[in-house]
Amino acid sequence: MRIILLIILTSTFFLSCKTEGKDSDKKDGKPYNVLFIAIDDLNNWTGFAGGHPQTQTPNMDKLAKQGVVFENAYCAASVCNPSRAALMSGYLPSSTGVYGNSTQMRDSEVLKNALTIPQWFSKHGYFTTARGKIFHSANGEKADTISWDKWVKTSGGYGAIKKEKGYLANGIPTGEADDNFDWGPTDAEFEETQDYITAKWAAEQLQKNYDKPFFLACGIFRPHLKWHVPKEFFDKFPEEEMILPEINENDHDDIPGSALGPSKNYFAAKKYNKQQAAIQAYLACVNYADACVGVVLDALEKSKYADNTIVVLWGDHGWHLGEKLRYKKFTLWEEACKMPLIFKVPGVTGADSRCNSPVSLMDLYPTLVELCGLPANSENEGNSIVPLLKDVNTTWDKPALTTLGFNRHSVRNKKWRYTRYQDGAEELYDHKKDPLEWKNLANDSKYDSVKIYMSQFLPDVNQPEVKSLKD
Repeated sequence: MRIILLIILTSTFFLSCKTEGKDSDKKDGKPYNVLFIAIDDLNNWTGFAGGHPQTQTPNMDKLAKQGVVFENAYCAASVCNPSRAALMSGYLPSSTGVYGNSTQMRDSEVLKNALTIPQWFSKHGYFTTARGKIFHSANGEKADTISWDKWVKTSGGYGAIKKEKGYLANGIPTGEADDNFDWGPTDAEFEETQDYITAKWAAEQLQKNYDKPFFLACGIFRPHLKWHVPKEFFDKFPEEEMILPEINENDHDDIPGSALGPSKNYFAAKKYNKQQAAIQAYLACVNYADACVGVVLDALEKSKYADNTIVVLWGDHGWHLGEKLRYKKFTLWEEACKMPLIFKVPGVTGADSRCNSPVSLMDLYPTLVELCGLPANSENEGNSIVPLLKDVNTTWDKPALTTLGFNRHSVRNKKWRYTRYQDGAEELYDHKKDPLEWKNLANDSKYDSVKIYMSQFLPDVNQPEVKSLKD
């Protein structure tokens, strides 16, 4: 009898320990769901990030006040396809050879059978579903539809736009700027547009009953070019009142030739006095994206899942709007590498919290896995930022790495940005004194020790670029 009693007491003790150890992946006894909101080409021009004084993002700002804003969040690559392939797979671009938009993610030997975030969640008991742009495409092969238990194709457009023959809709003559560097108000109603329809779909999913926890992904395409959204969003931002970012016309004087030079889009916008119009269009699209986010967040708030759903909102990389004499992304400078990131985790994150430690989109995979109590994926090359979610002032010495092509990397910590190109050329900026990165210190010998320190965080592996089998 004593032996039987001992066995019972021992079993009860271990069962109790096991139950207590799972507290982190439950809220009030219920497993966490995940609402995963991606916004394409969204830089820090949001209200909560303070990137532009005239932006209007009330819905994202409301979410920011409910959770943790990472003020220094950076992408793994400043290009859509490699950024999304990296964060969704947990592998760095330098480990996979996925550096550009033309590559099929699964053509990489490393990623051919890799388990993406939704596949990992599905493997461990979650129902996963998505609509919109989560991987590089909202539709087709580059949407990596195999990642989801249920993948839903997008529908709808953005409406018609007027333009004259020989000109883009924005008034720039055809050929003087990239064909997709275009903008203008459309005749569509908000409810007819693609991203609204995607957001409405996500909102409807939050009203359903599920027999298991869910991972729900909603991908918003705007403010990706072309900047075509309904007129009501343009009307909020009078062109003549738009404030331009600070621009140094001599910015490239101390930048190595390995970096990208000024773009024809910059010179075209300046030549035809379209710089304020570009700001108007971008802010209109950001406001449009915010309205779509509001549709989803309002639905979550009214749902029975409000108290046990993790919300993570992210942009896939930053965007230049004249800084460094460029528009678009495709650089290793701050404007292209930095983007918004918000986490709201019921029972874990404090309201209206701010973290200024550098983090990476690579950290999303291991962080969500840990929060939801799933087994860790040992292949992940990011870091779980759960300690920062619990305490934003936790000491954090892990810098963020961004890659743009083969053996071209930039490392960012709280003070420094260090960049090294494939030919060994370097850039170094002191963000405490030079937040706009106007003075390259790389050739000043007194900073050699800084470069040596920062260079230890460059990747040891640099895979050759993957060539798509369909190229």
